[in-house]
Amino acid sequence: MENQTISIPVDVATAQAYTKSSEEEQKKIQLLLGLRIRELLDKPSVSLNQLMDEIGAKTEARGLTPEILEYLLNDE
Repeated sequence: MENQTISIPVDVATAQAYTKSSEEEQKKIQLLLGLRIRELLDKPSVSLNQLMDEIGAKTEARGLTPEILEYLLNDE
């Protein structure tokens, strides 16, 4: 499959973490994001708010609290 590059704005911490990761980790992230984007585009009937609510509910169910998220985002 031929690849094409796109630009997606992210917060500074995410960009730094991605940049610092190994080439192998970056490839894994790219693959996962590509799959997730296709999955999201296959469900055009879901609004952004619904999607964000769904993601929030899943992360809370898995134990991610706002405090843990803040710690992870600020961890260097």
